[in-house]
Amino acid sequence: MTETKGGPLSGVRILDFTRVLSGPYCTALLADLGAEVVKVEAPQGDDYRHVAPFRDGESALFQLVNRNKQGIAIDLKQKAGQALAHALALRADVVIENFRPGVADRLGLGAEALMAAHPRLVYASISGFGQTGPNAGLPAFDLVAQGLSGLMALTGDAGGEPMKVGESVGDLAAGLFASWSILAALLEREKTGRGRRLDIAMLDSLVALLPTAVAQWMFGRGAPTRVGNRHPLSTPFGAYRARDGHVVVCVLNAVQFGNLAAVLGQPALADDPRFASDALRTEHETALRPLIEAGLARWTVAEAVAALSAAGVPAAPILEAAEVFAGDHVRDRGLIGETAHPTLGALPAMEQPVHFAGLARGGQRPAPALGADNADVLTRWLGHETEQITALSAAGTIVGRRP
Repeated sequence: MTETKGGPLSGVRILDFTRVLSGPYCTALLADLGAEVVKVEAPQGDDYRHVAPFRDGESALFQLVNRNKQGIAIDLKQKAGQALAHALALRADVVIENFRPGVADRLGLGAEALMAAHPRLVYASISGFGQTGPNAGLPAFDLVAQGLSGLMALTGDAGGEPMKVGESVGDLAAGLFASWSILAALLEREKTGRGRRLDIAMLDSLVALLPTAVAQWMFGRGAPTRVGNRHPLSTPFGAYRARDGHVVVCVLNAVQFGNLAAVLGQPALADDPRFASDALRTEHETALRPLIEAGLARWTVAEAVAALSAAGVPAAPILEAAEVFAGDHVRDRGLIGETAHPTLGALPAMEQPVHFAGLARGGQRPAPALGADNADVLTRWLGHETEQITALSAAGTIVGRRP
């Protein structure tokens, strides 16, 4: 198949006022697919430029979530900076921001003002709690959203303390939903000729990722709670101890359970009335678990996975993250590629996970230095001459690499 160039979002211009993780993750996904993303930073730079781990002063986190973007640094405290940003926004297809609600309006960069002048604009706002509601004005971080969403209360050992998920899943969920909604709004614009304002909240995004918990709650069957490394509704569906570690076992129907009982050398389990259905197995999970682990005890994790898989029972080891990143699946699926940083040399670069037929993977560009593309963006988007750009730089309206 002939490979396409540029990606499915080629020609889409995105002005990105976001910082830290939720917004930059969203715009990185869009940039991966060919959108022209111009990241607008304050003179001191995105907070993630200052978060470890570092190499030669460059943040790994900043590099990973700001790939494939151009960068311009504008002092939005200056009226001239606000006017410059406003002018750029009127040349964009999409504006995305994650200021605290109300800040963009005070800067003259709110949705109402921009969309009045540019009705085709798609304007996306990411915040902790949404643009409306009792907590709209409060700042939020991922851990706050995890705590307030119910996710932390659902994570951890039964009877143990609540536990955060081992990644900033609130930020990432908001970024994913933001990218999804932006694409939907761009498609709608093709039909109507008008843009759309989008309100994405971290807390909303996490609640939307809890269908299993909502299912437990919705028929009044009791409050969902922590159950450790097992599924709250299906059994056996969790992590079970083998001789040298834990094996993930996933059984959802009678055939799989019969196969599991047979391979463990305990075929009578399939006829035990306590385990006759998924719901009954879950009700009697505490009785079933030691029987399964007794059968697994003769095997190492690798042996158990091989035996269970051969019997048609879904099973897997629990891998360390570093092992995953360096492993065959990530390499063969092209999930982590390489980019050439101008000062650090070759660096790992994350890729969006979807394979688009005919679209080559790889070729990621590193995150921009602070203000690296001031001259290029102002020339192409606004038609500024060198003298104008020099004057803006001299006034401190833009900072970074000089033209």
